[in-house]
Amino acid sequence: MGVGGIDQSVLRRIEDEYALGISSADILDLLASLGIKFSEATLRKWVQLGLLPRSVRVGIKGKNTGSHGMYPVTVVRQIIEIKELLSDGLTIEQVQQNVLFMRGELEELRRAIAKVFVTLEAVVDKVESQSLRNSVSVDLNHARAMADQLLERLANVETNLARRCEIMEVPAATG
Repeated sequence: MGVGGIDQSVLRRIEDEYALGISSADILDLLASLGIKFSEATLRKWVQLGLLPRSVRVGIKGKNTGSHGMYPVTVVRQIIEIKELLSDGLTIEQVQQNVLFMRGELEELRRAIAKVFVTLEAVVDKVESQSLRNSVSVDLNHARAMADQLLERLANVETNLARRCEIMEVPAATG
């Protein structure tokens, strides 16, 4: 099972489909389709608090069509994780101060790994030998699964450490 009870394969499909970024409207639509209540106002607040990454302005092809904000697709996974932590009883302040201490580094690692795979796949596509292309593709698929497991385990370690730290900080009840 994945984050917040959402199957890992569903999260990977979303991340593959929106690999180049995801708009706030798409974030809200996706979360709604997963049965998760989330609003544009909450998205803006969580970005402002540093719980989520800021969007990047991306130009729209065509003359005078402007640009729109795109978030890294991993923001969907982050929202689900944060909502799960809040439902476990943590406050926004606790999440902000203690839980997300490695989030930026993990997100950077996730993007770097994704870039490596894109580069390798582009090279594989140019290989003339079908047998070599097939062999390397199998290796790449295996490596991608391992990378996904690594990232998931590191995120779980971060969450578990943060929860344990949070539990230790809770003052004892006085009678």
